[in-house]
Amino acid sequence: MKKILLTAFTLCCMAGAAQAQSCNLQASDKKLAGAAKTSFLTKCEKDAGAACDKQAADKKLAGAAKNSFTKKCVSDAVSG
Repeated sequence: MKKILLTAFTLCCMAGAAQAQSCNLQASDKKLAGAAKTSFLTKCEKDAGAACDKQAADKKLAGAAKNSFTKKCVSDAVSG
């Protein structure tokens, strides 16, 4: 179990480094504020979740390893 979680954590770090720009940085670059920023961040987080789920499936992760990977991956994508 420890080996699976360690592998998942390592993969998360690599996936996080591969992300182009975080959602917050993109919103800042676009100078979004208020409702436009909220809408953008919501869509960006949803898109990140789908991408992270696909990455987890490609890596054949399941259970706690998948949940850990997806949570970290989305967090990295949203906040950078």
